[in-house]
Amino acid sequence: MKLASAMGLLIGLMVSASFVQAKDRYLVVFKSQQGQKAMESYFNTESGAIAANMQKSLKNVRSMVLKTKDQTFINRLKTHPEVAVVEAEYFTPVPKPANGFTLARVNYKISEVVPGLDAAPVEQTPIFKSGDATPWGIIAVHAGEAWAGSQAGANARVMVLDTGIDAEHPVIKANFEKGKNFTADDNGDVDAANYADGEGHGTHCSGTILGAYNDASGFTGVAPKAKLLMGRVCGTQGCSSVAIVEGIEWAITEKVDVISMSLGGPFNSQAQAQAVANAETAGVVVVAASGNSATEPTYNYDKNSVGCKNSSIFNPVMCGVSYPAALPTVIAVGALDSKLVRSNFSQWGPELDVTAPGSAVISSVPRGTGRESSVELTIAGVAKKVKSSAFSGTEMFAAPLTNSIVVVPGVGKPEDFAQVNVEGKFALVKRGEIYFSAKVANAVAAKAAGVILYNNADGLMQGAVSEGALVQIPVVMIEQVEALALLEAMKLPQAITATVATTASDYAAFDGTSMATPHVAGVVALIRSANKNLTPAQVRQILISTTSALAPNDTNQFGSGIVQADKAVAAALAQP
Repeated sequence: MKLASAMGLLIGLMVSASFVQAKDRYLVVFKSQQGQKAMESYFNTESGAIAANMQKSLKNVRSMVLKTKDQTFINRLKTHPEVAVVEAEYFTPVPKPANGFTLARVNYKISEVVPGLDAAPVEQTPIFKSGDATPWGIIAVHAGEAWAGSQAGANARVMVLDTGIDAEHPVIKANFEKGKNFTADDNGDVDAANYADGEGHGTHCSGTILGAYNDASGFTGVAPKAKLLMGRVCGTQGCSSVAIVEGIEWAITEKVDVISMSLGGPFNSQAQAQAVANAETAGVVVVAASGNSATEPTYNYDKNSVGCKNSSIFNPVMCGVSYPAALPTVIAVGALDSKLVRSNFSQWGPELDVTAPGSAVISSVPRGTGRESSVELTIAGVAKKVKSSAFSGTEMFAAPLTNSIVVVPGVGKPEDFAQVNVEGKFALVKRGEIYFSAKVANAVAAKAAGVILYNNADGLMQGAVSEGALVQIPVVMIEQVEALALLEAMKLPQAITATVATTASDYAAFDGTSMATPHVAGVVALIRSANKNLTPAQVRQILISTTSALAPNDTNQFGSGIVQADKAVAAALAQP
């Protein structure tokens, strides 16, 4: 059950100052449809038009978008008997994966790297068979086992409210229905047709929900036959509160089955809460991310409150489940790694409903903006290719580079590089303590020819090493087990080199509760495709009751557990 949080709200309001931008647009929520209609008539009069410009009337969410600089009028409007809420437009940061991603478009396709990945998707309801390109989360939530009973989502329509979409991406194109932009450019103009993805985030989330199944490679989304509608609500200024409400209005108009929102912030918007409530009434299920700024919450269930460790009203710390995920009717999603352990960035608290795969999730990104890598280690004349991942924010190095390797002590701080000579060589650097971008910047300053990062845990990671100018050396990561073997080999007097290449890709691995959320939205699409009669409340009950419990869960770190698509669809089919 989601709990009201007086302390959380107070902290949210304190934090909110860093998120709000002074604007002259407002969302007005009305108490009744009659009140909204009367106000529409007023703003169509000469005196009303002088007071404020009515940009849009959003009937499904009983709201209106006004533009005015007259603060006196706004203050009067707040006291109007038919007005429930008047809320200034505000912006939350554009959602990004936990380790970052730099979008640098190039004309290169992953099909040239991994033949068959972009082959034609299966037309009929597919029979799932995993392959080398199958994302681990698809297997973890048992998506493929749910396809037969749900027609792989063919009867469901999903709206993603995010940064936009690469509608021509090979795994998106077949399932893309329509898109709309709700964000204004720097001049305040809105081009509804400009729903292109300038960040990569929306395309990645969409691919996880409903990327087309490829039986040659095994790549797929959770519901590979569902249809996609993209509402771009995050632009250059951030994610607009007005745009999000407009997106929810559009979702209700389109009668979609589920809205997926991998976005949010630390405080509640009353206008957004009303829009979400109206979506519930209209039969639309809403799924949202719990947030990536994990700080340990403290609980007092007796007093029905939640606080944050090391936080006060004078020093607010982001913790608990973010909004809109924390709203009562929204399915709040936390993130897991491949060992089904809570991802270290994932926010949690009493409002968390479920968890899903959110670390190292491979999915689609705008064509040519991802990175593939190749790493070959040669020890005493014996060459061995090892698993690796490439980082965005670098130039590509399609022509392989071969160099000797220098081990950088510590974790790649300036004082660590000062102890060794990496000029013209590959720097081998351990993950930990400081950002990848800082390690790489230090390597560049030391004139390294490239950086080979190695993990301090199992598996591989991806991320961004620059948000500005592209780094002019290759940056890759190898697995911990390979690095430990390499370190042992380097203790002996023998020749050791690495050969590294990086190329562009249509896919990338992201980390975040943003990546967990589309897994759940995909499962909801399968549930709705299996049984269109289910209400949002019934969908939530089915989703939560069919999860696989995880422990320890003493502070609700996992909600009810990891979603299980096969059990959820079976439960949906058992309902009338």
